Amino acid sequence: MKKSIIKCNALIALMIILVCNVASSQEAYQPTWESLDARPIPEWFQDAKFGVFIHWGPYSVPAWSPKGTYSEWYQYWLQSKSLFGNGKFKGDEVTNFHKKTYGDHFSYYNFGDMFKADLFNPDEWAKLFEKSGAKYIVLTSKHHDGYTLWPNKEANDRGFPWNSMEVGSKRDLVGELSAAVKKTDVKMGLYYSLYEWYHPWWQNDKTRFVDEHFLPQIKDLVQNYKPDILWADGEWDMEAEKWKSKEFLAWLFNESNVKKSIVVNDRWGKGIRKKHGGYFTTEYEAATPEFDKPWEECRGMGFSFGYNQNEDVQDYNSPKALVLNLINIVSTGGNLLLDIGPDGRGSIPVIMQERLLQIGSWLETNGEAIYGTRPWNDSFQWSLNGEKNYIPKQHYLGGDVILKQTIDPEPGYAVKELFFTQNDKAYFAITPQWKNEIVIRGFKPSSNTEITLLATGETLSGKQVGKDLIITMPTYQPNKFKETDAYAYAIKIINRKIN
Repeated sequence: MKKSIIKCNALIALMIILVCNVASSQEAYQPTWESLDARPIPEWFQDAKFGVFIHWGPYSVPAWSPKGTYSEWYQYWLQSKSLFGNGKFKGDEVTNFHKKTYGDHFSYYNFGDMFKADLFNPDEWAKLFEKSGAKYIVLTSKHHDGYTLWPNKEANDRGFPWNSMEVGSKRDLVGELSAAVKKTDVKMGLYYSLYEWYHPWWQNDKTRFVDEHFLPQIKDLVQNYKPDILWADGEWDMEAEKWKSKEFLAWLFNESNVKKSIVVNDRWGKGIRKKHGGYFTTEYEAATPEFDKPWEECRGMGFSFGYNQNEDVQDYNSPKALVLNLINIVSTGGNLLLDIGPDGRGSIPVIMQERLLQIGSWLETNGEAIYGTRPWNDSFQWSLNGEKNYIPKQHYLGGDVILKQTIDPEPGYAVKELFFTQNDKAYFAITPQWKNEIVIRGFKPSSNTEITLLATGETLSGKQVGKDLIITMPTYQPNKFKETDAYAYAIKIINRKIN
């Protein structure tokens, strides 16, 4: 009897192990796009809506490139004697600037020693991000020049030290900022460039670069700092198969320290963007895409991601333009990742701080219409007359495009009169400019609908005229509003019903 009980218990234990193994194998992600694409994106990312991008590295020392170009590409512009962006360029502008400023024999790698970050205060940065209303940040842990903002042995395999702990600041910049941000409610993300312009292995032996540099380096970053987001870039010269991206992502989702929580983007190989990976990314685009996945638009406050001292105040987007860009993106289901570029000493330029605080002030009043929302059936309402979607022909679409699409149209073009968002409790209609009456076409709420202006908390009256809801706005009294309220006005509609 005792033997049969033991056999029975052993059989049950074996069955439990088999069931657990089957369940485990079913949960594991395979290195195929079909499997990897099926991984759900954590809900917090879709709710966040606003993040801050940070481009910071040795390029922040010269901090110069022609207007309409990326200053963080300084090394490439310098050594290739080429440029692309908005405008017409000879190609040697950065080379000429460099020789005039630093001399003929000054290497880009000398900027590593000059990247002191001596004014970098991670706690102050974290406080600024909180005040901006951002729900996550993404820091460039390594850009295309290969310099890492954390101590890493692969950074030195080009033949000399090329990381922030040994060169320049002598600090673990990723670690310090991660620790500061994780004291707040803001999520911590890390950008990582897959390729490096002038790494000798990248230029001469890409297989070795992938196996001995890229893969161990990116795994070191993930395991040491446990980011909430891993933002890949620099993928475009090689197919995902050669990058071994699918194998890496399977490891990331199955074995890494952040396997359950990590969010990734879509930049994992040539031709992969907007097709595979995690959430989809756009860059300096003004169209409003219809994706079947969460997505994110990234752009700078001017045209450069890295700090560009060549940009003047007129090159920066106004706070109204930035807020309207945020609203436009959110109304179509996306997030805005807005970039700042600190200088080489670790100071965030004052105009960038001001813009973040202005956005934060508007969100403090109107965040209910942004955070955690999803699109309506219609993301926005166009005016009745004129051609839609004014988009100029240029490489990077500036933030001023949204002004042309809303309050300052070109002749013959329609404007977006209203933007719409919703959550499980209310609808929100956001108008870019104050009007005595707000007309929402094709909308019929229930008889007990409550309508509120978020900026003041005032109850508004609405009446049904045919298929349209007409909302009467109160008499405008400037003393009731903060300066930032004027960027856009959000109207909350609850207890509603759509016909």
